[in-house]
Amino acid sequence: MIENIEKIVARHLLEIKAVQLRPDEPFTWASGWKSPIYCDNRKILSYPERRTEICGYLVEVIKEHFSDVDIIAGVATGAIAYGALVAHALGLPFIYIRPKAKDHGTGARIEGDLPKGANVVVVEDLISTGMSSLSAAECIAKEGGFVEGIVAIFSYNFHRTREAFEDANVILHTLSNYDALLEEAVASGYIKKEDLEVLAEWRFKPDTWGR
Repeated sequence: MIENIEKIVARHLLEIKAVQLRPDEPFTWASGWKSPIYCDNRKILSYPERRTEICGYLVEVIKEHFSDVDIIAGVATGAIAYGALVAHALGLPFIYIRPKAKDHGTGARIEGDLPKGANVVVVEDLISTGMSSLSAAECIAKEGGFVEGIVAIFSYNFHRTREAFEDANVILHTLSNYDALLEEAVASGYIKKEDLEVLAEWRFKPDTWGR
């Protein structure tokens, strides 16, 4: 695996503004949370060099940590493209998981073919609370698949999220995370050192921060 991958990925996410930091002018998430960070990894798709790089890293992580993979799954909608690109690079079948069963046709939640007993690695673009990822893993298991683990581009690295994955006994590997991002943001001059305290505070109390 490439050395310092966490910082490399963090730097490139900042460069293309897939991740933005605004400690003095917080974003508002769909959940209503106030946040000094906003991550939109779909932006990576618009930058071919970075897209190839990120997908290459995801492939490396899968090869390094999961030796027996039958299928790659993407979590709708943000990770569908990345999952498909990774599956293509590995020469494996691809499926994707809807957040809920569709209300027409077959009513399926899984799109594509999932044979019983298949070993699946799930690809995510972003890990926030982890609930959508773990829900996808649960869905795969209910349909007879075995989830080897989840790989993601970036994680906010919430303590409660790490606990949720541990409690669900689901392995998670991410290319980069909030801690590495802050280090790179200071090193590059994107933020000032004095901003670190408020940014660190948010990670430990994201649901009440800024209120």
